[in-house]
Amino acid sequence: MEIVARIRAHRTALVVLVAIVASLWTLQQLGFDAPIWSGCTADLDKCSSIIALGLFQGMIVSLIALGYTLVYGILQLINFANGDVFMLGSVMTLLGVQIVGLQSDSPAISVILTFAVLLPVTMLLMAGLNASIERLAYRPLRRAPTLATLISAIGMSYVLQNVGQKIIGPSPVSLPNLLPTNNVIGPGGLLEIGTLEIKVSHLFVTVVTLPLLFGLMWFVRSTRQGKAMRATAQDREAAGLMGIDVNRTITLTFLLAGALAGGAGIVVALYNGSAWWFYGTPYGLLAFTAAVLGGIGNLLGAAIGGIILGILISLNAFYFEQRWQEVFVFGILVLILVFRPTGLLAEKQSERA
Repeated sequence: MEIVARIRAHRTALVVLVAIVASLWTLQQLGFDAPIWSGCTADLDKCSSIIALGLFQGMIVSLIALGYTLVYGILQLINFANGDVFMLGSVMTLLGVQIVGLQSDSPAISVILTFAVLLPVTMLLMAGLNASIERLAYRPLRRAPTLATLISAIGMSYVLQNVGQKIIGPSPVSLPNLLPTNNVIGPGGLLEIGTLEIKVSHLFVTVVTLPLLFGLMWFVRSTRQGKAMRATAQDREAAGLMGIDVNRTITLTFLLAGALAGGAGIVVALYNGSAWWFYGTPYGLLAFTAAVLGGIGNLLGAAIGGIILGILISLNAFYFEQRWQEVFVFGILVLILVFRPTGLLAEKQSERA
């Protein structure tokens, strides 16, 4: 019965999905070429490998998207500085690697120990930075018009970008290749499944991101502070009347969002092998689109939205043109806002009296 209820709740999305698939199949039968559809139907093994790569990219996007959706759920604010907090997380990773002196041929135990220290330290620093942004730039404007807070968020984004540029310079800076390039699944790996290739770096992304994703969802749903966050998101004034410290709850929300952004920054720096002051803009756009796609304010929706978006971008880059990625992302964002503004998993909200 629960499955039936969920299908009914999202029947519009299912109808649209079926219509898209039917249209693509019809166009293919008529001889029209749809690059992604034609490529996947022609070689399913290759398509599965591309989808797997997109899945790992989507996990990273999901971590950043959760920061957007957490803050929006409580303050109804798009924290545009969240993407740049993530960027500074990658910068801190670069500095940490340089301080320790790791190289591509460093022993595996040295890399693991450095990462074991670097991950919590970077997450704590980015959590503190994000909470400081809330205290200095957002809290004084909490009763101001929404536009004022939005402009403040954009201003903080530019400030953080310039901080990152000041630290590492205007160009991308490469890190040593610290993650092995061996296959876990594929030629030379533990298993061989068609042409599917999953490397150690992909496993690294999974090992870091999934515990953070599920840990956050458990925290929000099961702990006392998580319940306070949900109550504050539902009605801030009523939560205050019931004895919840609203300011402390909002600070906790920014701490969690910053910690997730810092964790994502480490993953991207090691996975891509570089840090760049401009990383916050493309990844921030992807994360914001993912949050809107899944239903901004919905944690599970943001996670699923990030994974879906990562897969779609991976397919677009391989079968179409990578240079069209921004057009592709903005196109998805516009379609969502036009046809389903609440996102895929967000529930309809009644107007408050």
